[in-house]
Amino acid sequence: MSPRDKLEGGRSDRSLAIIANGTIAALLLVFWALQAYSPLRYYAAVQEDGALEWATFCGFFLGCCAFLAAARRQAQSGAGIPWFTVGVALFCFMVAMEEIYWGQRILGYRPPSYFLENNFQQEFNIHNILSSQLRELGVEGAIFLYGILLPVCSLVPALQKTIRRVGIVAPSPLLVPAFVLMLVFYVWYPWRYLAEVVEAMLGFGFLFAGLSTMDLFRAEGRERYASAAGSLVAVSAVAALALMSAAFSQRPRDARPGDIKAALLETKMLKKDLLDLEAEEGELQTSCGLHDRIFNFVWDYDAELLERGSFAGLVKRGLPQERADFFIDPWDTAYWVRDRCDEQTGDQVVFVYSFGPNRRRDSSQWRLQGDDVGVYVLGGPER
Repeated sequence: MSPRDKLEGGRSDRSLAIIANGTIAALLLVFWALQAYSPLRYYAAVQEDGALEWATFCGFFLGCCAFLAAARRQAQSGAGIPWFTVGVALFCFMVAMEEIYWGQRILGYRPPSYFLENNFQQEFNIHNILSSQLRELGVEGAIFLYGILLPVCSLVPALQKTIRRVGIVAPSPLLVPAFVLMLVFYVWYPWRYLAEVVEAMLGFGFLFAGLSTMDLFRAEGRERYASAAGSLVAVSAVAALALMSAAFSQRPRDARPGDIKAALLETKMLKKDLLDLEAEEGELQTSCGLHDRIFNFVWDYDAELLERGSFAGLVKRGLPQERADFFIDPWDTAYWVRDRCDEQTGDQVVFVYSFGPNRRRDSSQWRLQGDDVGVYVLGGPER
């Protein structure tokens, strides 16, 4: 390596450390400020199909592309079969697609019955079939094993030789502070929905790791992708693609009047079922803070009456049996129930709703909004 290459490499390493760790820390700081000073904006920002979710997708997807490019360079350099680098690329691809439910809400298709029944979010992905403990362990394992333990081990000469001999490529040790920050806040979990923020941070972490891995197998004279310019381009690309994707996924969609009419009728029947359940049990069978899919609510609250009530009776009027069995709306997404209350003022509102034609939540914690279709069971202005 020439003196110039060594100088450029040192500057590249410093640039990677500053930009990568700074970007990931800044993302956490922004969402800390939002949840502390603007809870409503924070709640809206962590919703499905928002810019944060798309930033997670873009970070992992571009990270996948970077690792594939690194694997190609690794193979061309004669450094052995790039099995590990390809494996990390496939991991990034899987996480990216799982994050957007393999395009379910964008394309508007109904997942197979197995996922409707066994996935607690009734969506087409694998990770939500697992228990919450396993999902959390998976995230913690990815952060600790890949982002912290592996690069630290690569600093030990004896371990470094073993790692290289078996074909494992460690990420840059300069990224360790960012991964430590992710792990600390994910385990600590000081505020709600923080997992969504950490997942986006992790996407950026794997993207920067992919860029630095590309540089490991850089031919002499070729540009460095983990340089200041390359890193800033990567961050800008994720931000731009995330904003454009969020705007695209949230755009108004053509709403067939028949579907809206059907959803309104179906939510009215769900309201009737909840009131019938109240009459049977002596009180409304929801609790302050409840916000869940109707299908999960039936199981969690032993509300079997809904499985044979007015909503289920719509099958005789043409409601598809599968939609009735799994409480699915005309746009193939779940019906929801929300119970929101304020103990100080005594205010309470309960409503059932569908995400509507755009297949994303527009409603606030207290009111039906946007193109969401629903009815109030208790409190709130009738829509």
